[in-house]
Amino acid sequence: MSQAHGHATAPDQSAQAPEMGVSLGEQRIVQRSEEETIASKGLEVQRHRHKQNLNYVLKSGLAGGLAGCAAKTVVGPLDRVKILFQASNPQFAKYTGSWFGVVTAMRDINRQDGMRGLFRGHSATLLRIFPYAGIKFLAYEQIRSILIPSASYETHLRRLLSGSLAGVTSVFFTYPLEVIRVRLAFETKKDSRSSLSSICRQIYHEQSPSTSASHTQSASLPKASLINFYRGFSPTLAGMVPYAGTSFLTHDTVVDLLRLPFLAPYTTTPSRRRDPHAPLTLKAWAELLAGGTAGLVSQTAAYPLEVIRRRMQVGGAIGDGHRLRIAETAGRIYQEHGFRGFWVGLTIGYVKVVPMVAVSFFVYERMKLLLGV
Repeated sequence: MSQAHGHATAPDQSAQAPEMGVSLGEQRIVQRSEEETIASKGLEVQRHRHKQNLNYVLKSGLAGGLAGCAAKTVVGPLDRVKILFQASNPQFAKYTGSWFGVVTAMRDINRQDGMRGLFRGHSATLLRIFPYAGIKFLAYEQIRSILIPSASYETHLRRLLSGSLAGVTSVFFTYPLEVIRVRLAFETKKDSRSSLSSICRQIYHEQSPSTSASHTQSASLPKASLINFYRGFSPTLAGMVPYAGTSFLTHDTVVDLLRLPFLAPYTTTPSRRRDPHAPLTLKAWAELLAGGTAGLVSQTAAYPLEVIRRRMQVGGAIGDGHRLRIAETAGRIYQEHGFRGFWVGLTIGYVKVVPMVAVSFFVYERMKLLLGV
């Protein structure tokens, strides 16, 4: 009986063994998954703290500033012509609306002033763009790390908001330099070139013309004001939200697509980052593609407001010097050119912005690699 009983229980024990083996295996898988999750969260916290480091802040700002300077230098001549078209400079109004007009305008500027004429105002551009781009990229990294502390918070809305806030922050601190740059680029008369200091004095002392009805009231107004350096600031802020927001959103979205597993072998290169868990580094053409797409989308989204801003910025250089409001400027543009007036120079805008944004993101990412951030 005892032997029979022993033979009877043996199969039961052997049947239980595989079940216990599977159970232990599942436990190990679950445990390993939990450990990887904890490790991943630890890495995210570590990266978040790393971005708050002063060394990271300074290096990301430097990388952004150099990226902005490189991008603006590439498209300097196109930028000069675009400003002349947007601001309806009388001498160049006849050239607007065609590719041939762009080429002709650049040829006339080169014939009149040489290559220096094509880069008129470029020194002021670099003076402005270094802090502007530096603050923009720096602010984006910091704001993004706050709004998106981990992958679970990654959404299109948070990316859009991070880019918009970064753009608003940078333009607030550098806008006066932009007004000076536009004024320098707007001048076309060879015998009336203004120096940087004279342009600053001219802008500072500009005031709305007094009329007989308001002569007594205008006499009590200040003769000069720093607010003149913020002409067109309102449409700039309004335009920066879609421009910077869609720029960073589109770039990051395209980069994510190019890093997908089935594309990564063709679009990425062996990483040189110190952090082995950092995202894959895109090849040069892939990074330029992501940046160029970002430029195309952002330019389309914000161009009408950019036209209004340019007209407001040169308000003291043409007409009676009256400080125009957004609605008044938009009304004048519509009366002069109709709906198409808000898109004057968009073609050359694409030609300028697409390579500019592409070079900007490319240089920024490569400078981060070089600086070890």
